[in-house]
Amino acid sequence: MTSESSLFSHRWLPLFLVAPFMLLIVLFFYAPIFQAFYWSFFLERPFGGGSMFVGSENFVRVLSDSEFWEAGWRTIVFMITGSSLAVLIPLILAVAADRKIRLSLPARNVLVWPKGVAGASIGVVFAFLFNPFVGVLAPLNSIFPGIWAPGIDGTDAFITLIAAHVWGGIPFNFVILLAGLQSIPRTMHQAAAMDGAGPWRRILDVQLPLIAPQLFLTLVLEFTESVTSAFALIDTITKGGPGGSTTLLVYKIYTDGFSGYDLSGASTQTAILMVFVVLLTAAQFLFLGRRINYER
Repeated sequence: MTSESSLFSHRWLPLFLVAPFMLLIVLFFYAPIFQAFYWSFFLERPFGGGSMFVGSENFVRVLSDSEFWEAGWRTIVFMITGSSLAVLIPLILAVAADRKIRLSLPARNVLVWPKGVAGASIGVVFAFLFNPFVGVLAPLNSIFPGIWAPGIDGTDAFITLIAAHVWGGIPFNFVILLAGLQSIPRTMHQAAAMDGAGPWRRILDVQLPLIAPQLFLTLVLEFTESVTSAFALIDTITKGGPGGSTTLLVYKIYTDGFSGYDLSGASTQTAILMVFVVLLTAAQFLFLGRRINYER
């Protein structure tokens, strides 16, 4: 009896079990993406009634729009800043938990809890926490009036979005990085200590190189997810304001399509965003993936 026959009684059973999940992916991911690419070459009427083929005119119109480039630039800044902090902070927490400092065991459980909170709920909580009148920074405003005003200051609003995104990304990255750290044999730490390496040197020369695959995984997932996951935070915290200072590309697609009824323009931006994400992921694997050593 082979291992496959001991796991599945029928050869089609694995496909049957995966079919519901694959159906959801096709219906809610691949089908909309295909439709977006299709609509990007047509001028779609907002309430139905036909369409007209316009070729590349939608792409010319979108790429000549200054608001598109501004939203794209803000998306890149958010992606780099938020994703970097969403990996760096869990890495610091994972190193601390791995060293079994005081209260590290209960902290492991607490740090995982935010994973069960939806993005919209995180946005509501952070909108309250960073409220300039009743939030945690309200005492600072009483001392220096107007120093923290996310409702009228675009920089403050952008910082609020990044803080919410980083907080929501801590649980998954923390678990992955902590698992990588705990898989390092203790004998390697002991050998480095016998060679005179201090705690910081062991982190830089032993731990970080050995968890490079986990770091690469978290970086790839964070950079790609940050492009789209910010929608719930923007919609619940800033609505793209003040003055469009927090309108990222994913939120601009939503407002253009569902508020401005520019289905063709929104579809074109979706197609461009998808190509950008694919190229970004490919570049990460091309320039970083090849340098990762998966053998210890």
